[in-house]
Parts: sequence; structure tokens; C-alpha cells
Amino acid sequence: MALLLNIDTATTVGSVCLSKDGEVLETIINQQQRDHAASMVLLVQTIMKNHGITQHELDAIAVSAGPGSYTGLRVGVATAKGLCYTWDKPLVAISTLQMMAQGMLLQQQDQTAYYVPMIDARRMEVFTAVYDATLQAVEAPSAHILEPSSYQSVIAEKEVYFFGDGAAKWQTLLGENVQHAHFPVYEISAAHMVPLAEKAFQNQSFANLAYFGPDYLKAFYHPSKK
Repeated sequence: MALLLNIDTATTVGSVCLSKDGEVLETIINQQQRDHAASMVLLVQTIMKNHGITQHELDAIAVSAGPGSYTGLRVGVATAKGLCYTWDKPLVAISTLQMMAQGMLLQQQDQTAYYVPMIDARRMEVFTAVYDATLQAVEAPSAHILEPSSYQSVIAEKEVYFFGDGAAKWQTLLGENVQHAHFPVYEISAAHMVPLAEKAFQNQSFANLAYFGPDYLKAFYHPSKK
């Protein structure tokens, strides 16, 4: 069992969560992406102070490792690595997409469905994967350009939950009232990584602090200035 600090800044919503033995103690959310760099350490200090916890009592720090916003991921991973170095703690890296699937699974409690988290990657592209109810990837994480033919095989097979900040454009493209396709409201949170982080800690599955970096899934593109 472990006392873990969980950090997520992969999207526009950033959050920190304190968990003990796989149970959420508290979650603090920051809705302003432009404030992630300035706010994360403050949020960490606040949540630990709220529970009278010092860095010596923490067992590890978990971070959502991507994919997601390039800037957001850099902030979260840099914060988590910096705290791990300073406090001499192991780092647990959790896939942002799997974390989201965990959150929706807890919300829906549907053990027979597929879970498809979608993070907006601009235009008609999303970072996505398809998970079953055991959180195993049926389709591996990828940067996927949405087309009307996307996901037809999984929709034909069973109930599918599409969610995340990239799901709205897929819903528009797919159309209304498609059998087996559901679009529930979802709010990303560091609390959703708690079961995954606890399991990783128990398995001693830690990231290499020296070499670990965010999983961007695709190279950063910046148009050349003319």
C-alpha cells in the first residue's frame, strides 16, 4: 500500500491528487492551462498541507505521461521529475489515455463495453486508443485522423463510449443516434490515475528518472516564420 502524489497536466485542465492505499484523499483542479507552470507546485504544496503530509511520508509521485498538449505534458513531467529528484522518490508514469479510460470505466461500470478516450489534436485529428473493460488496449494509442469510416468495426461489435475533449468532433462526423455509440460527459482528473498508479507502485514499475520523457505520439510541428 502506498501514499502517492498524482499529477496531470496533459490537457487544458490540470490537477493534483493525493491518494493512500488506492483511495483518493483529495483532488485539486486548475482549469487554466496557461497557469499550469505557475500553479502545479503551489497545488502540490496546498494538498500536502491540507493533509499534514511531508515529502518524507510520500512513497512515490505519479504523472500522466501523455499523449496530450506538448506544453502541458512538459510542465507535468518536469514538475514530477523535479520533485522526485529533490525528494528522492520513484516516478510512476501513467498513460493519459489509459487514465481516462479508467475514469470512464469507474463512471459507467460497463464491463462489456469498449472505452475510447479522445484528446483533441487539432483539425480532425485526435490522440486516441480503444480499451476493453480490463483496460487492455484493443487498438494501440495513436494520432488518428477522423473519417466517417473510423471505428466502424468496434461500433459493430459492442457498446462503445467515446469521450474526452476530442470526442465532440467525432460525434458530429459520425452523426446522431448511431447504435452502440455513446458520448458521455467526461472531466479529466488526476484522481483517475490512482488505481493504475497504485498497481504500478505495487509492481515496482517505475520510470527511469534520467531518461523518461512525455509520450507525445507525434513530433511537434511549428510552422516556419516567414
